[in-house]
Amino acid sequence: MSHFKQTVALKDVKCFALHGYYPEEQLTGNHFVIDLVTEFTPAGFDDELAQTVNYEDLNAIILEEMKHTQKLLETVLNNIISKVIEIYPFVEKIEVSMKKLNPPMPGQIGHSFVKLTYSSAK
Repeated sequence: MSHFKQTVALKDVKCFALHGYYPEEQLTGNHFVIDLVTEFTPAGFDDELAQTVNYEDLNAIILEEMKHTQKLLETVLNNIISKVIEIYPFVEKIEVSMKKLNPPMPGQIGHSFVKLTYSSAK
């Protein structure tokens, strides 16, 4: 008997948002790139959306959470994970990462990067 793991993901979701620790960052904003990967054991393959994670929902979660200004990117990522679990409690692993393009600091920096990974106790 075979055992499947399924991945549903969105990569390179681009957003402009006001996240940042410093007040100036929350006024000027920045460009961000988000990756969201979910992994789970599929309930079946009957060609029904209810059997999987809908990546339209993942996109909506990302876009909604990016609207809520936070000081730390980790807070945004944690909120995204919490919403995914709320909608899809069967998901066994979630990995969400965010790049902050051209972070405001000296030097030529392409991006800063934060990643959170969730694993269920299954």
